[in-house]
Amino acid sequence: MIGKINLHGIWELFLDYNCTGENVTYNENIKLPNTTSNAHKGKFNEERATGHLTDTYKFEGWAWFRRKIDTNALNCTSLELFLERTRITEVFVDGVSLGIQDSFCAPHIYDLTEFIGTGERELVIKVSNVGYKTKGCHMTSRDTQTNWNGILGRIELIGYGAAHCKNVVITPDIHSGTVNVTADIIGVESGTAVIKAVNYPDGAPACEPVEFTYINGRLIAEYPMCKNFKLWSEHSPELYELVIDIDGDISKHIFGMREFSVADGKFIVNGKRTFLRGKHDGMIFPKTAYAPCDVDEWLRVMKISRSFGINHYRFHTCCPPEAAFIAADILGVYMEPQLPFWGTVHAPDEEGYNAEEQDFLISEGFTMLREFGNHPSFCMMSMGNELWGSKERINEVMGMYKKTDKRHLYTQGSNNFQWTPCVVENDDFFVGVRLAKDRLIRGSYAMCDAPLGHIQTDKPGAYLSYDSIIRPEKASAASAVSEDGTVQIQYGTTMKTVKATEADADLVPDIPIVTHEIGQYETYPDFDEIEKYTGSLKARNFEVFRERLEAKDLAHLAKDLFYCSGQLAKACYKEELESVFRSKLLAGFQILDIQDFTGQGTALVGMLDAFMDNKGIISPEEWREFCNDAVILAIFESYTPLAGSDFNFEIRLVNYRPESLAGKNVVYRFECGDICETGSAIINSDENYVDVCHAVVHLPAVDNITDAVLTVEVEGTDIRNHYELEIIPDVRKVSPEGVHIFSEVSTEAEKLLAEGKTILIFPNLDKLENSIEGFYCQDFWCYPMFREISNMMKKPEPVGTMGLINDISHSALKGFACKKYSTPAWWDIVMSSKCEILDGNSADKRVIVRMIDNFERNHDLAILYEYDMGGGRVVVCTSDFEKLMSSPEGRVFLRSVADYVRDVP
Repeated sequence: MIGKINLHGIWELFLDYNCTGENVTYNENIKLPNTTSNAHKGKFNEERATGHLTDTYKFEGWAWFRRKIDTNALNCTSLELFLERTRITEVFVDGVSLGIQDSFCAPHIYDLTEFIGTGERELVIKVSNVGYKTKGCHMTSRDTQTNWNGILGRIELIGYGAAHCKNVVITPDIHSGTVNVTADIIGVESGTAVIKAVNYPDGAPACEPVEFTYINGRLIAEYPMCKNFKLWSEHSPELYELVIDIDGDISKHIFGMREFSVADGKFIVNGKRTFLRGKHDGMIFPKTAYAPCDVDEWLRVMKISRSFGINHYRFHTCCPPEAAFIAADILGVYMEPQLPFWGTVHAPDEEGYNAEEQDFLISEGFTMLREFGNHPSFCMMSMGNELWGSKERINEVMGMYKKTDKRHLYTQGSNNFQWTPCVVENDDFFVGVRLAKDRLIRGSYAMCDAPLGHIQTDKPGAYLSYDSIIRPEKASAASAVSEDGTVQIQYGTTMKTVKATEADADLVPDIPIVTHEIGQYETYPDFDEIEKYTGSLKARNFEVFRERLEAKDLAHLAKDLFYCSGQLAKACYKEELESVFRSKLLAGFQILDIQDFTGQGTALVGMLDAFMDNKGIISPEEWREFCNDAVILAIFESYTPLAGSDFNFEIRLVNYRPESLAGKNVVYRFECGDICETGSAIINSDENYVDVCHAVVHLPAVDNITDAVLTVEVEGTDIRNHYELEIIPDVRKVSPEGVHIFSEVSTEAEKLLAEGKTILIFPNLDKLENSIEGFYCQDFWCYPMFREISNMMKKPEPVGTMGLINDISHSALKGFACKKYSTPAWWDIVMSSKCEILDGNSADKRVIVRMIDNFERNHDLAILYEYDMGGGRVVVCTSDFEKLMSSPEGRVFLRSVADYVRDVP
């Protein structure tokens, strides 16, 4: 490039709703770069969507943009129009079409060389956001960045000299200290090019310039780096810029000296193991409804992710703009863009094969590699999300990419073939949620994907590892395949029945395994967030959810619903991530997500909101205790140990930092009231997983649930963790003396009430029809979406509840000291209960233990409540009495309730 003209500014605009191209009259203006929606162009949208945000100026059709350009302004030999990010474009100069381009992710570049020196010309760009060759998934989805129309990023006329380079491929070799450079030379068949490396971003000289000869329009060079060159990784993201000078035509390309590979089931960066700590990213930016093309905004959000211990971005069926790769280069983030496809891949000889779609997707993959492949952050590439169909065809397409570009690792996709996962020849790593139907490698699932995960089904503990599932002693006994060779799967946000085999029912990959879309624990909406939507996207879904809550007369609980659901979600995430870090045979995870997801039913699954702002549930520092490049873990069976018993725990260090921690001291501290016990042990190894020590603490005898905190840390570092325990008193019996217990308000009960007595009701749960099953764990993803999918698949609906709100000031809980929100002491009680629906019948009832319902139903749910009747008081507990009596926590709860009932005047 020898010069360029920035075309940012005011353009004339015509919105062609009917896509005819007839009567094009430029009746308004728009400032580009922008989208029509963000500029408030088009018809105002009155919709009040609940499954996603509302685009208030949604436009789908052809947008015509026009302005004048001066072709004399650049003294160049060739001239191009550069449109960094847009939709389907057709460019016209003085009414003559220069062709159509349709890449979602790559710049659209049009040759204007024939117009050089011809003076002022009329430039028209038609942008269409309809008629795509594929659905586009999160490149065009209303659930994420919307199906916008417009032109984003750089809009430029670029002038080149007589010879210039294109398609530059930079391949660093950290072992030889060289950089292999290839490029197509446009304009001249042979000549010389001068290559040098400078530091990025300051441009200071790094290595000496070297002259290379190119022939037949092709540059092939092996550029020697300086002897003291620096390596790029998450821990030292050292960057260079390769400058290529061809007779004064200069091009610049960011690169880093790094090697990203696999060995022994782990990812290797520059010879050292790393562990992928990934987040899903659908390019959600609700202030603009599109992914930014400026580096600063990507730096902002990626710095937040890094503060939460994230070192890896998996882009769900999308590829970000170059600014994202540059930000990731600067911060040391390992990127995995994905082809924009979520569906079935057919082989050419199969029914359903769509040649146009596949050719487009294959081309998009090559385009991604060409445009962004030099960035050191571009480490991995995926063929799509939850694909089905022909394994052979998927493998073949992957092979095309690997043959062309060996700088990256490739995977067939994320969670492909669902219940019958497989590894194909060209897979460098595997991404999935299970290795057979009952071999689960994450902690939570939707009901339509049951069996559920251990965090949903097991009492909270800190001990589970996926290692025995990844390398089982015997084959899986379960199969998802029916007798007719088909399997029913979730398919996007719906379902379908597909062909399957049992050939891969007991998959044991020998390549790195990354667990897919872990977490998905939602929180109740924070209605204060509505005011943050100051752009064209509006949170009308939140407005509807608030109105639903108001209609149930529960609006006064809004803050508690948000806070208490968030505390349970946080606890679930801690166990989810620690299960991953306890698993030596995993190579990483991809969480969904630290950030709220704005669509697919509205999935508020983040500790951060959609703007990447902290919700106030957990600080980055606390999150990094269990999600970082080094994590210290305590391993034990239960968060609710029995008073007077020995509390046994192991301490394990998981370390993927480059520096050694061997010889450092690990200290633990157990605090319970006035009791404090400490201990220490020396780290004796540089391995990634070090079992540091075993410790025992004798627990005090207590008469009520008593909080204790176990803290572990590596002295002299930021590596620490803590565990909040609840010591359960050893209550052997619960005295019924003086307590009037019934299963319903009988005649005898009415007499007692008339005397001003208090009665305790344990209803027959089999007959408690107006109720919901008690379920301790946080709801998965969001209730509306998976309720609908479960119904389509004729499978049980999710329970859909979101944890407890406890009236801790109430005397009924005086003997069951607890938090306002769900903690492990409640697990046995909740799982032994039903939640009674009190809708429209609760004005005269005081709920003591309330279950949070999801924002679609907003039922008023209770496990323990009371009301006045006939001069007395009725206390209702919708738990199974016998099950409570068989549980230490249940007996303490019963004792507390009984004491309250006994003592009520």
